[in-house]
Formats: sequence, structure tokens, C-alpha cells
Amino acid sequence: MQFTDNRNITRWIIIAASFFIVISILWNTYNFFNIFKNDERKKVELLAQAYSMINNTDTNVDLELPSLILQSNSTVPLILTNSRDSIRGSANLPAAIENDSVRKINYLQDLKNAGTFIVLKVGKDDNQILYYGNSQLLNNLKYYPITLVIIVVLFAAIVFIFYRASKMATQNRLWAGMAKETAHQIGTPLSSLLGWIEIMKADNVDETTVAEIEKDVNRLQVIAERFSKVGSEPVLEERDIIAETEKSFEYLRSRASKQVEFFFMAPNHPVNVMLNPELHSWTIENLVKNAIDAMKGKGRLDLIISENESFIKIKVSDTGKGIPKSQFKKVFEPGFTTKKRGWGLGLSLTKRIVEEYHKGKIKVLSSEPGKGTTMQASYKKL
Repeated sequence: MQFTDNRNITRWIIIAASFFIVISILWNTYNFFNIFKNDERKKVELLAQAYSMINNTDTNVDLELPSLILQSNSTVPLILTNSRDSIRGSANLPAAIENDSVRKINYLQDLKNAGTFIVLKVGKDDNQILYYGNSQLLNNLKYYPITLVIIVVLFAAIVFIFYRASKMATQNRLWAGMAKETAHQIGTPLSSLLGWIEIMKADNVDETTVAEIEKDVNRLQVIAERFSKVGSEPVLEERDIIAETEKSFEYLRSRASKQVEFFFMAPNHPVNVMLNPELHSWTIENLVKNAIDAMKGKGRLDLIISENESFIKIKVSDTGKGIPKSQFKKVFEPGFTTKKRGWGLGLSLTKRIVEEYHKGKIKVLSSEPGKGTTMQASYKKL
């Protein structure tokens, strides 16, 4: 336990350090972004001042520096118009706008709305207006903070998924260990019971009694075998699923309340699938016992097997309390139960056996509160 605690602390330290490093990198990058953004903005303002100086200064002033500033501009978009808004020239516009007169007019309107322009005097009664906007680089940079936020969110999501997966893996190892230990502990009294059965046979005890006890001991052996397989990849064999299902069903029927009416229907020919008999028996047991519990030990339980060209389907129906539609998927989640006593592991384990081990599908086919529920498990035929 101390080793596990230390490992968890180390894991959290690594996660915290990684998160701190990512935040630091993003913070420094964001600061560089702001510096670059301010420099780009100053470049636009400097260009506007250069135009203004050339336009408003008399001819005796040295205009070499403003001219150099204008000549160096290769990024800031410009549109020159006369006083009647007729476009006289443009520079540094995206090609798609430069070559499309309609888009160029719309872009001019955007610059007007932004209010970034300089009035150039070309005569006593005529002016030209120079509109300027942000460079394409500056426009792209405005999305950068959003990108940083997305990166932080994605990193946090990855950390959460890692933590959740790690926690589930630890829980799975714990459950697998407990299951294997349970199987080991059951093995000792089982061996003893098998010995007592042989003694009872030798003492000529009533054969019916011995046979029934032997069935229950064999059942305990099956249960121990199930638990020993938890956490391991089961071995699948080619088996007749109808015979395997009926065997489990009949065992449960013989030991259930007489107030439950059982009905079994299946094709009258073998249907082979890749199956693990012990785990499939566990599936049928969970579905049947859940149905009996839903009826509180009184009602009708139907197990109907049907097939088509590719799949065989096992339907278990009861006349119990039913399941709300909002809980059709929740019933398969670990820990979900409507019983006062229970851990909510039966259907979760059943889903794992059917879908992960046998590559089948299981679902709540239909249910109506107060009338009953039908569960369906389907398997691919050979």
C-alpha cells in the first residue's frame, strides 16, 4: 500500500511539473506574441505618419526618411481614392481581393468603417484619401490567444484522460487480483466437498440427493473457474450456443422460485459460435437473475433465441418494473444499480464478456416502466 501511495504521489508530481512547464512555455510565447503584435502596429502607425509628413510638409524639408519608410512597405494594405471614393490605386492587397473589383470595394468599405485613413491634398479644391489596414500577419495574430487557450484545454484534457485511464487500470488490477484470490480460496473447500460426495456414494445415500449436491458442487467449480479468468484473455472454442445457453437456463430454472414462470424457445438445430462456455454461462446467469430480481421473484421470464444469416440473438424478457429510456445505457456502467443491496457490477461485467471477449453486442432492446424489460445479446455465427 505504501508503494502504491508513493507511486501515486510521483505520478502527480510529474503531471504537475508537466503542466507548469506547458503553462510557462505558453506564457512566454504569449509575451513574445504581444511584443511582435505591438511592433507590427507601430509599423502601421509609422507608415501613416510618413504619408502624413509627405502630404503636409513644404518642399524645403528633407523627406528622405519618410520616403524610405514608404518604399519599405510590403505588408500594410493600401487603397488610394479620390474625393468621390473612386479607387485610384492599391498596394499589398491579397490577390483574391486585388483581382476582384467587387471584393475590393467591400474591403474599402471595411477600411472606411475602421476609420484608418489619411487625407492627401493634391490641389486647392481636390483631395485624395489613402486608406490603410492591418497587415495580413497582424490579422492572423489576433487568433493566436485563442490558439493558446485551446492548447491549454487540450493538455488539461490529456492529463485528465491519462489520470482516469490510470485509475481505471489500477481498479481493474485490484478487481482481477481479488477475483483470482476468491477462486483460489473457493478451491480448497470444493476439493473437500468432492471427497464427501464420494463418501456419500459409498454409503449408498439417496442417489437423487447426491446428484443434486453434485450439481451444486459442479456449479461452484464453474464459478471458481469464472473468477480465475478475470483479468485474463479467455480462450474461445467453437461451441453450440443454443446447447450452452439452455444448460445454464435449465440449471437456474430448477433453483428459482416456483412463482416465476419460465419459457425457453430456440431453433431446433445447433448454431456454432466462438464461445467461452464458463463466461457465456455467467452472461446468461446475470441476465436471468437480473430479470428475476426486477420481478421481485414473481412473474414470467422468457428466453428466446433467434437467428438470421449472420447473427444469433438471445433475448431475455421479464414482466418486472421496467427501465426508463434515459437509463438504457447507464445500466451497463460499473456501480449503477437500482437495488438496495448490490454493487452494480453484474451488467457491466456482462457487457464486457459479450462485447470485449466475444465481439458481440448487448443492449436494452425495449422496456416500459411497470410492464417489463427485454435485454438482447447478439453473436456472430460461424
